Amino acid sequence: MRTTRHTARHRRRRLGLSVGIPLATATAVGLAYGGAFGAFGAFGAFGAEASAKAATAGATPAWAREVADGFASVNALGQKGTYGGRDGAIVTVRNLADLERYATASKPYVIVVAGTITMAPKGKEIKVASDKTIVGAGTSGQIVGGGFFLGQGVHNVIIRNLTIRDSYAGTWNDKDHDWDAIQMDGAHHVWIDHNNLRNMADGLIDSRKDTTYLTVSWNQLKNDNKAFGIGWTDHVTADITIHHNWFHETEQRNPSTDNVAHAHLYNNFLQDDPDSSISASYGNYARGGTRMVLENSYFEGLANPVTKDGTASLVQRGNVFVHTTGRNESGGTAFDPRTYYRYTLDPTAAVPSKVRSGAGPRPTIGTTAATAPATATLSVAKDGSGRYRTVQAAVDAVPANNSTRVVISVKPGTYRETVRIPSNKPHVTLQGTGGSRRDTVIVHGNASGTPTPDGSGTYGTAGSATVAVEADDFQARNLTVSNDFDEKAHHDVSAQAVALRTAADKVLLDSVIITGDQDTLEMDGAARARPGRVYMTNSYVVGTVDFVFGSATAVIDRSVITLKKRWDGTSAGCVTAPSTPAGRKGFLIVNSTFNGDVAPGSFALGRPWHAGGDASLDPQTTVRDSTLGSGIRPAPWSDMGGFSWKDDRFAEYANTGPGSGTPSGDRPHLSDARASGLEVGDWLGDWTPVTS
Repeated sequence: MRTTRHTARHRRRRLGLSVGIPLATATAVGLAYGGAFGAFGAFGAFGAEASAKAATAGATPAWAREVADGFASVNALGQKGTYGGRDGAIVTVRNLADLERYATASKPYVIVVAGTITMAPKGKEIKVASDKTIVGAGTSGQIVGGGFFLGQGVHNVIIRNLTIRDSYAGTWNDKDHDWDAIQMDGAHHVWIDHNNLRNMADGLIDSRKDTTYLTVSWNQLKNDNKAFGIGWTDHVTADITIHHNWFHETEQRNPSTDNVAHAHLYNNFLQDDPDSSISASYGNYARGGTRMVLENSYFEGLANPVTKDGTASLVQRGNVFVHTTGRNESGGTAFDPRTYYRYTLDPTAAVPSKVRSGAGPRPTIGTTAATAPATATLSVAKDGSGRYRTVQAAVDAVPANNSTRVVISVKPGTYRETVRIPSNKPHVTLQGTGGSRRDTVIVHGNASGTPTPDGSGTYGTAGSATVAVEADDFQARNLTVSNDFDEKAHHDVSAQAVALRTAADKVLLDSVIITGDQDTLEMDGAARARPGRVYMTNSYVVGTVDFVFGSATAVIDRSVITLKKRWDGTSAGCVTAPSTPAGRKGFLIVNSTFNGDVAPGSFALGRPWHAGGDASLDPQTTVRDSTLGSGIRPAPWSDMGGFSWKDDRFAEYANTGPGSGTPSGDRPHLSDARASGLEVGDWLGDWTPVTS
């Protein structure tokens, strides 16, 4: 148990390397093969226009029809629940002028923020009008340097799936700049859901002046002095639900709840890291006349995790406290939340993993099918019930230089074949139709040293791929791609055996399993002069040595990286081997979990692959906001081929778990400022991955 606190509580981390990214009615995200890893809305893509554009009512995606849970769902004050701009047009905005125009309009709108919008002047808070949904497009929607204000009487507002960040003005306990991410003064029926809020000049969320019928769910509140303040009133009338939020590295107001008639907090994860420059002074705080019910929440590393005033009532049930110190209080009688609405509690032990993986922006919220092009479907089934019996036969049937998406729908079964999607067949989706990603398996067993059938030589690493993608705008979902080369039987040949190789731009891998041994997943650009962006989410990658490698600009988000023993039972491996060209971004692994049945401290996170001895390359791997299992080495980076990792770009940020560690010369950590420029959106640029 930690008994001391750090003295640098009020200091921001410095620039550069310090050396030393569910729905209201859905269950939380799971991490089991074949499970519905994410909460998926309708699929689609945005049009190319920079201006806002409306969607037809008949094509309204599922996420735009969803309504709030908790107190925001209660019919009161003339408002029947909280549904935002559901009854209005869907518009897409990419600049501040359009965002403000639609957010302040008198009509209802669903406003999709596609890309990063910087507030001007810094600290600007857009005054949102009633009947609005403001939602980020997948993980790309960001508001920088300001936020939103909901004034007296504003109601029926949803703020969802956004990253709102960086109005911080240089003073930790800032009394001069009231620059919040979201401030509400006397609003009602508001749903704040699946946002990433951080690094603001004042609070992340302020609920003030009798704001009521508020639900705050599945948000990440991070790296700030004041997380979530509630009160600024002598009245005791507000009703608020706060659930499945991740309070991480926030000093105070976690939340501070003053004069709230009914405050229901459940399944939240409050985490204070032991070796950072931000230390929480307290956790949940019931003040004034508040009546609070606090259920099945998980507190890790906090001082004073639960506190109350003598005038407040606080009932605790089922909470877990790990390495906490100081005040942990309860007393008085509160209320039964089920009198007002239905809800389901997750087991407290599951809260850290569920909230880490499920909170914050989701890639499938905020996307719309309204402007998606027409889609053709080709069916594959081994038993002959589809149009084709093999996946390659369906690929061969795709017209050359096709301009619209073709979905190859693959029925459950094991397809032992190799598949190549050539560069002249873009916009192809491989989709398994089973109930689990394990039900549809494409597998083969070639390795680099396997002789080719014509006797001309061996396959080589790239040629060993079970599935090879050379066409842009490729997607794969709900299936497994495997290379089952038997290293034990053939350990006398080169064992690099690729399951999936991509050599294309705008590749989306969603809810897939990519499994093998050495060199499982190869991600490259089509050529050094062309980018090769890959976005993997809700997926699994399994391997032994360098099993995520290549020259692509690639993001692995909300996924599981499983470390595997070698064929002889030994544990000694490496996860990534980037060969990033200079001036480009390499691999970003974020919001993910590293696990596996391997020896403690036996795997490196990465090493620099200077392919062919090319010294001009600048390999990059960043691992951030992830949970590292015990298999990760204390010094997690390794040299390769005579090149030192210290001469390239390898770093961590805000990782947790037994394999994480403190900054050192062998373990560089990014500063907050540096990390703010190394986000998913920074990797993907003008591309918003959308399943279609």
